[in-house]
Amino acid sequence: MDRENGDGDIEGGGGDDGGFRSPLGRKYRPVLANDRAVLEMSSVDPGSSSSSSSAFADLPPNLRKIKTSVNGSSDAKEGSDSHQQQPNGSQQQESKLELFGFDSLVNILGLKSMTGEHVAQPSSPRDGEDISITAGLPRPAAPKLGTLMGVFIPCIQSILGIIYYIRFSWIVGMAGIGETLLLVSLCGTCTFLTSISLSAIATNGAMKGGGPYYLIGRALGPEVGVSIGLCFFLGNAVAGALYVLGAVETFLKAVPSAGIFRETITSVNGTAIAQPIQSPSSHDLQIYGIVVTILLCFIVFGGVKMINRVAPAFLIPVLFSVVCIFLGILLARKDHPQEGITGLSSETFRENWSSEYQKTNDAGIPETDGSVSWDFNSLVGLFFPAVTGIMAGSNRSSSLKDTQQSIPVGTLAATLSTTTLYLVSLMLLGSVATREKLLTDRLLTATIAWPFPSLIKIGIILSTMGAALQSLTGAPRLLAAIANDDILPILNYFKVADGSEPHVATLFTAFLCIGCVVIGNLDLITPTVTMFFLLCYTGVNLSCFLLDLLDAPSWRPRWKFHHWSLSLVGALLCIVIMFLISWSFTVVSLALASLIYKYVSIKGKAGDWGDGFKSAYFQLALRSLRSLGASQVHPKNWYPIPLIFCRPWGKLPENVPCHPKLADFANCMKKKGRGMSIFVSILDGDYHECAEDAKAACKQLSTYIDYKNCEGVAEIVVAPNMSVGFRGIIQTMGLGNLKPNIVVMRYPEIWRRENLTEIPATFVGIINDCIVANKAVVIVKGLDEWPNEYQRQYGTIDLYWIVRDGGLMLLLSQLLLTKASFENCKIQVYCIAEEDGDAEGLKADVKKFLYDLRMQAEVFVITMKWDAQMDGGGGSPQDESLDAFSSAQHRITDYLTQMKATSEREGTPLMAEGKPVVVNEKQVEKFLYTTLKLNSTILRYSRMAAVVLVSLPPPPVSHPAYFYMEYMDLLLENVPRILIVRGYRRDVVTLFT
Repeated sequence: MDRENGDGDIEGGGGDDGGFRSPLGRKYRPVLANDRAVLEMSSVDPGSSSSSSSAFADLPPNLRKIKTSVNGSSDAKEGSDSHQQQPNGSQQQESKLELFGFDSLVNILGLKSMTGEHVAQPSSPRDGEDISITAGLPRPAAPKLGTLMGVFIPCIQSILGIIYYIRFSWIVGMAGIGETLLLVSLCGTCTFLTSISLSAIATNGAMKGGGPYYLIGRALGPEVGVSIGLCFFLGNAVAGALYVLGAVETFLKAVPSAGIFRETITSVNGTAIAQPIQSPSSHDLQIYGIVVTILLCFIVFGGVKMINRVAPAFLIPVLFSVVCIFLGILLARKDHPQEGITGLSSETFRENWSSEYQKTNDAGIPETDGSVSWDFNSLVGLFFPAVTGIMAGSNRSSSLKDTQQSIPVGTLAATLSTTTLYLVSLMLLGSVATREKLLTDRLLTATIAWPFPSLIKIGIILSTMGAALQSLTGAPRLLAAIANDDILPILNYFKVADGSEPHVATLFTAFLCIGCVVIGNLDLITPTVTMFFLLCYTGVNLSCFLLDLLDAPSWRPRWKFHHWSLSLVGALLCIVIMFLISWSFTVVSLALASLIYKYVSIKGKAGDWGDGFKSAYFQLALRSLRSLGASQVHPKNWYPIPLIFCRPWGKLPENVPCHPKLADFANCMKKKGRGMSIFVSILDGDYHECAEDAKAACKQLSTYIDYKNCEGVAEIVVAPNMSVGFRGIIQTMGLGNLKPNIVVMRYPEIWRRENLTEIPATFVGIINDCIVANKAVVIVKGLDEWPNEYQRQYGTIDLYWIVRDGGLMLLLSQLLLTKASFENCKIQVYCIAEEDGDAEGLKADVKKFLYDLRMQAEVFVITMKWDAQMDGGGGSPQDESLDAFSSAQHRITDYLTQMKATSEREGTPLMAEGKPVVVNEKQVEKFLYTTLKLNSTILRYSRMAAVVLVSLPPPPVSHPAYFYMEYMDLLLENVPRILIVRGYRRDVVTLFT
């Protein structure tokens, strides 16, 4: 057994061989594989951190390596007898780094907990089992995706959809090339700035499922995350309906005979000869849309593997159709020319440059008396869904090999590629066809495509089906991610286990999608989708703006090309686009998000995700603390910051860390709940031994404060005794001008009843510490009977104003009146004056003072002669007071006799509480008579008062603590509920505005 000698060296049987010295000169010997300590170590479960820390606290440090088997080789066989098989120490153990106090293997496995994922501690390995640094972590069920297949292609497939094929040429015809150029630039800039913000947040750490919801929630808090996340879920569900309707409309245009109902016939406005234009029936759109939605849901139910197999097949026709469209534009006049197709022409370009907004019917066909009017703002709402889909890659974050590499590169590449495609396409489309052709041919892209227009229609259908599939895949997973965070109990139905498919969420999404399909009007759905997507993009930009502006130590994104100003511009641009589209839709979407936010705040479970608002609050608190400075706060800005001393004079019930009425009283010291209370308690013992107990007690006290609805913080201090602990608290608690200024505690009414001889010295010591530290003191007697917020009090609040206290007693009485329990009471001020003083002058001064302070109170002046005569102006003492006075006098006489006898027997000066005392018996008698008279006065005038406030007399310097307790008991005798108040050397009220 090693032991430490007097020089600090650790002695052992190994001598000096193989040993080494630390920088402090201590000598260590290496631990051999056959040492008893090592043999004991092998039987300890590495998953138990507490057992490991206790088992190895006394072992000397050693520098052994961890034996791991990453590739699953069997040469690292572990077993309970492995130490005996290699006694020379060549076997590398699953060692503990005793010097640092943690298990190195568990530490490696615990790295994942830093991302917020709580991974269970690994159990001990079985015999013959290899140890791997991946032990205990969930193994990937499927190969991870790279940037191309995981981010770029899903984004392209979601962005390049129905709007490009059947609406983009119509938008060019309506707005002209110039305004369409502005439109595409505006929307593309918005998504580009959002992609930059997304890249910055996504590269600031590991991501779980949920895509933008996860990013926004972790940056702006669970309330904002859930509210925007649910809106984004609705946007994805509605977008699925948008894509389904686009696919069905294209199909019915390509195969008119497939229509069940008769097609609508309309005429073209502005043409020389009215030409019949065929438009699919809304009932056909509804029926086919429902069928397609159900088919897509079956694919989604097949799981991610089936989706990954089907989605690329949908993308190939998209790329093929784009190539055919560009070929058709280049060869427009050479191959099968049609009416309205001019080929690439500068004259056509000039004619289509300006806008020509017209009225249309619900299907978008121009009509003189059309029901729908179009302008630039409405076109923004129609086109913006064509640039959404940049979140498709982040939605697959759990399936990516490297999220911090794939999301920025793939998302930005898809955004730039599609924006460039739109810019080039609008220039070409505006140069290849007349305005009438652009407005009337809804499938112009298929009309001009070369060489197979019919195949282009099939490609359009498959591309929109693929976009719908992405929406129906991402939306349920987003809803499941919100439910798994367990913020809203109402979403528990949508929870899924790790690796499972969200079937319930998929069914719910399908019902929403079908409901939107029944509406059947594409142009009415797109503004709704736009608002929800813009709201999500605003949240992403604001998240990056907040994190970038605060620049907390944890904000270290790998994507360096970002700045808070870009994120702010992106957020403002999103809001501007929302109002451009429709201020009514904007108000409705913001109201919906606000309602969800309020609902989550009320019904949701609290979650601390280290969001940016917590960092903002922290920095704001630091800035505010610095701005307060070290100078005294002006009386107009003075707030009570009570230090609630929770430790009772006696015992509380189990699991009750604080007297229940102390929290109620702390709330009475705040005006409308504004202010902060600090609840402190002292745990007797040694700090090293009781540190964990103190943490548990602090957590319990904090929970109890929240339960009592009292805004405050909890602190537990470990100290040898109560006096030492309180002295440390009173000196160090608080920061700057946010230090507590009032000490609140319960009066120790049990000190004589339970014969607790240590209470007087402790109680007096606490009061003296408060006086030295310049803290106000409020001592509550009758705390058990203090009313809660539901117990109404009637009568008066009586103040016995004896000494100047800076107005603290007056202020406390006013704060009591602001509470429901005391609002029916009125204040009475009793000024205690000398017998030969000017009572009328004092009364007038006090009234004037209260009037200037805007305080309503009735003033009484009581003259009293402060000497040891029984016939003072305060009236004859009550019989019960005289009995209490006689009992106190006898007890003090007996205590003084015992002190003198002990002093004579030991030959020492008169001592009390370890200090020499000088007792003037006439002064003791005068103090007793003073408190007797004041008590008699209180009983005479305030026996029926709701609460009494009286000035706290300071403990006499040379009197024992026992004497002071007798003075206090006599002062408070038979008064059921009283506050003893002592101010400090400053004013807390002011006369001036």
